[in-house]
Amino acid sequence: MGRKGQDSTSGDRARDELFSHIRRCGVLEVEREQREEWLSDTVAYLSERYPDLTEMELAELQEIGHRYCMPPISRVAVEVQDGPPVEESTELEGERGEVNAA
Repeated sequence: MGRKGQDSTSGDRARDELFSHIRRCGVLEVEREQREEWLSDTVAYLSERYPDLTEMELAELQEIGHRYCMPPISRVAVEVQDGPPVEESTELEGERGEVNAA
C-alpha cells in the first residue's frame, strides 16, 4: 500500500475506508466470530468497490482489519518472588489467553 507523500492508491483508499467502517459500525463490541464474519464481508465489499486490488492487497486488508479489531494489551506490574516487579502483558478481553513476561 502507498507511502506518505505519494498520491493515494486504491489500496490506501480501501484501507482508510475499512478503518472508517470499523469505527462507525460498532464491530469492536461484538463477539469474535461475528467480528470475523463482518470483516470478511467488508473486505469482499471493498474488493468489489476497488476491483484493481490484488489478492495480496485484499489479504493485507483482512490482516490489517483483524489487527485493528484486537483488544488492547494492558501492561501490569507483577511482583516476582525474591525480585523486583516485572511487567506482564495481558489482554483486557483475554481472546488470545497469552501472558508474556517482559
